[in-house]
Amino acid sequence: MATAVQYAGTGRRKNSVARVRLVPGNGQITMNGKSIEEYIPFANLREVVLQPFNATETLGNYDVLVNVIGGGYSGQAGATRHGIARALLTVDPDFRAALKSAGLLTRDSRMKERKKPGLKKARKASQFSKR
Repeated sequence: MATAVQYAGTGRRKNSVARVRLVPGNGQITMNGKSIEEYIPFANLREVVLQPFNATETLGNYDVLVNVIGGGYSGQAGATRHGIARALLTVDPDFRAALKSAGLLTRDSRMKERKKPGLKKARKASQFSKR
C-alpha cells in the first residue's frame, strides 16, 4: 500500500506554533483532533485560516491536519494560516507570488515582551514616591 503524499509547514504567530500537514482530499480541516468549527468558535478567525487557499485558488483540494500549541484563538488561527501558506509552497513553488503579495508568508513577530526584574510587568514600575 502506497502512502499518500503529504506536505508539511510550520507556522508561528505571537506565542502560538502550528504544525500543519496538507493531504490531498476534500477540504476538511482538523485542529488538535477536532473540526475547525468545534475548535475555533469565531467565523472571522476561521476565514483567516482559509486565506492561503483563497489566494492560491486551491480551496477544497487538501485536507488539513493541524497540531497547534500556545496562545489564544487569534494567535493559533494566524499560526495555522502561516503554516498552511508554507505547506502550499512545498506543493507548488509557483504559489509564492500569490502568497507573498497577499502577505501570507511573513511571520507576525509581535510577541509579549518578557518581564524585567524589579518591575511589575515588562515596563510597568511601582508608583514613584518622593518620601
